[in-house]
Parts: sequence; structure tokens; C-alpha cells
Amino acid sequence: MKGRPKVAGHDGGTRLSAAELGAEPGRRATLVQFSSAFCQPCRATRRTLTEVADMVEGVTHVEIDAEARLDLVRELGILATPTVLVLDAGGRIVRRACGQPRRADVIAALGHAV
Repeated sequence: MKGRPKVAGHDGGTRLSAAELGAEPGRRATLVQFSSAFCQPCRATRRTLTEVADMVEGVTHVEIDAEARLDLVRELGILATPTVLVLDAGGRIVRRACGQPRRADVIAALGHAV
């Protein structure tokens, strides 16, 4: 995807649990990345989200293979990879972006979660 990622607000209070994520969520926030095997922007997104999670205490990055979790992809209306969801400490989706995000945008989105 070229250009700035599409960003939306919250998803109506949708919450994701550790079971749905396949990993423990972050204490303060979780960056959830939906990826696919041959998605070049997904690799760059993984690096960006990992860097941000390492910089901000209590934030975790969880990557989900979209093809392996079609049930969750359909339930959440994921239409493209990479798609990034920002979850607050309670697992509630507070931000969503499609496409490769910039580090500054990820940090700003975390402001809505922590």
C-alpha cells in the first residue's frame, strides 16, 4: 500500500483477549499486526512496531498470520495486510490503521491507549 495508512478510531469497544491474540497482551497497550506471508510492507511494519514496543514500557507487539486466523480477520473486518490495531490495557481496540505506519504515527496512536 502506498501513501499514508488509513486510520480509524475505535471499533465500538471490541476487545481482544490473550486467547484470541495467541499471546499475552501488554501491561499498558498492545500493538496487533495482521500480516501475510508475501507482504513486503508487513516486514517493515514488524520492524517499526517492534522498535516502538521496545521503546515504550508495558507495550507489546503481537503479529497474527491473517491466513491462519481467517475467523478473526472476518470478525474484525480486516481487509488488507498489514493492518495494525492498537489495544488499551483492557484489550479494547482504540485505533486501527491499514498500510505501513510511520513510527511517529504509531507513537501518537499509543497516546490513545495509555
